[in-house]
Amino acid sequence: MDDLSKYLKTIDEVIANGRYKDDWGSLSQYSVPKWYKNSKFGIFIHWGVFSVPAFASEWYSRQMYVKDSDEYKHHTEVYGKHTEFGYKDFIPMFKAEKFDPEKWAEIFSQAGAKYVVPVAEHHDGFQMYKSDISHWNAYEKGPCRDVLGELKTACEAKGLNMGTSSHRAEHWFFMGGGKDFESDIKEPLKRGDLYWPSMQAPENFHDIFGEPYPTEEYLQDWLVRCCELVDRYRPKTFYFDWWIQHSAFKPYLKKFAAYYYNRAEEWGTEVVINYKHDAFMFGTAVPDVERGQFADRKPFFWQTDTAVALNSWGYTENNCYRKASDIVRDLADIVSKNGCLLLNIGPKADGSIPDEDRDILLGIGEWLKINGEAIYGTKLWRRFGEGPTQIVEGQFTDGINKNFTSQDIRFTTANGYLYAIVLKSSDSGDYLITSLDMQDASQRDNFHGIVKDVSVLGSDKKPKWERAADGVHIKTDYKNGDYPIVFKIEIE
Repeated sequence: MDDLSKYLKTIDEVIANGRYKDDWGSLSQYSVPKWYKNSKFGIFIHWGVFSVPAFASEWYSRQMYVKDSDEYKHHTEVYGKHTEFGYKDFIPMFKAEKFDPEKWAEIFSQAGAKYVVPVAEHHDGFQMYKSDISHWNAYEKGPCRDVLGELKTACEAKGLNMGTSSHRAEHWFFMGGGKDFESDIKEPLKRGDLYWPSMQAPENFHDIFGEPYPTEEYLQDWLVRCCELVDRYRPKTFYFDWWIQHSAFKPYLKKFAAYYYNRAEEWGTEVVINYKHDAFMFGTAVPDVERGQFADRKPFFWQTDTAVALNSWGYTENNCYRKASDIVRDLADIVSKNGCLLLNIGPKADGSIPDEDRDILLGIGEWLKINGEAIYGTKLWRRFGEGPTQIVEGQFTDGINKNFTSQDIRFTTANGYLYAIVLKSSDSGDYLITSLDMQDASQRDNFHGIVKDVSVLGSDKKPKWERAADGVHIKTDYKNGDYPIVFKIEIE
C-alpha cells in the first residue's frame, strides 16, 4: 500500500459514524465482555522468523545487531558477517513445513484454553499474515501461507475465540543497532521495507517522552497495520506489547480503540484490548501484567501473560521450562483475584509444537477437565484466599519459586458453590479452611453462612469434615500428585 490516505480516511469515517469517538471520555463507555471474563485461560503464541536461529530469545533480531552481545557473537560464528547474512536471510529458512493449524487447535482445546492470541507482528517487523501494507509477510515470503488466517479458521472450528497481538510499536528502534557498523541495515530505507526505519533506540525504554520521537509517517503506518488486522481477521482480542505507552502514540491509540470498538458493534460482537503501562486510560481496555500477578484481588478485570519457558517467549534450543502444576497454581491464584491467564508457547521454525510445550499444555488440560468448574465462569468470593505464602507483586516475577503449602488456598464461586482450591496437597490428608470459621460476625467481617456439604472434585469418595471455631476441618485420602486439589463447598 503506497498511499495510506485512503485507509486513514476510512478510519476517520468509521469513528465519525460510530458510537465510540477517539477521546477517553467516549471510550470510557467500554465494558469488559462476559465471554472474556468467563474464559479465564488463553494461549499466546510467539512464532516467527526468530524461531529459525532459535538462540537466546525472540529478541534475536535486535541483539544480533548489538556488538559484543552473545547473539552478535553467535551470529558471526554460525552465519558469518552481517553484511553477507542479515536477519532478512533467515526468512527463506522459515518454511513452516510442519505447520498444521488443525493439530494446533486440537492441542489448545485439550489444554482447556478458551481463546488463542497468536503474535501477528513481532518487533522484527515480519508480518505473520496476508497484508497490503508490506511485502515482508508470511503470505508472500517464507512459509507463503496466511498463518493468522489458517489458525483463525482452525481455532474457531474448535469453539475457541481468536485474537491477535501487535508488537509493531517497538520496531521504530528495534533494529537500529545495525546502522552502527557494517551490516545489511543501511539507508536508504523507506516505509514498507523490513528494516524501516531502524532508528536510534531511546536511552530509557520507559521514558514516555523519549527521543527520537516517532514520526507521523511511522505512527500512521502503525495505525493502518493494526486496523488492517481488525478488518481482515476480526479478532476477539487485540493485545499490545509495550512502548505504545510513549506519548507519541496516545492520539493513535484512541483512534485505534474507537475504530475497533465501532467495527465490533457493526459485527454484533464484543471485543477486548489488552495493554500495559497505562498506555490506555483506565476503564477503556483491559490492563495486562507481563510475567507477574497481583498480591491481592482487584475490583477491575485484568490479565497476566506469561510463558511455558522462563527465558524466552519464542522457541530456543535451551528453553528453561516451568512445571505444568506450577502454572495451574498461578492460574488459580490469578482467577481468585479477578484475572485471567494468557499462557505463551513457542513453536519451532518448522511449525511443530515442541514436546515440552505440548506436554505442559496437556497437563494443564487434564487438571481443568476435572477441576474446570472451579475456574471457568467463576466470580470473586468475599476474599481471594488464605495461607502463609506471599505473592511478590509486579511484572517479571514468574521465575520466583513460591513454595506454596497445603495452607495456601484460593477461593472462587459459581453456581451456588464455593470452591476452595488448595494449592499444594497435604501429606496427611488433613486440611483447615480458616475463612469458614465459626466466629461472631457482628463485630468483624467474618463469614457467617451455613456450610451444608463438602466434596472433592475428581473423587467419588466423600471426605470427612466438620466446622469448628477455627474453621472447616477436612480429612481426605484423595491426592492429585503435585497438582492442586479442589473442595466443592455447598453453602446455605
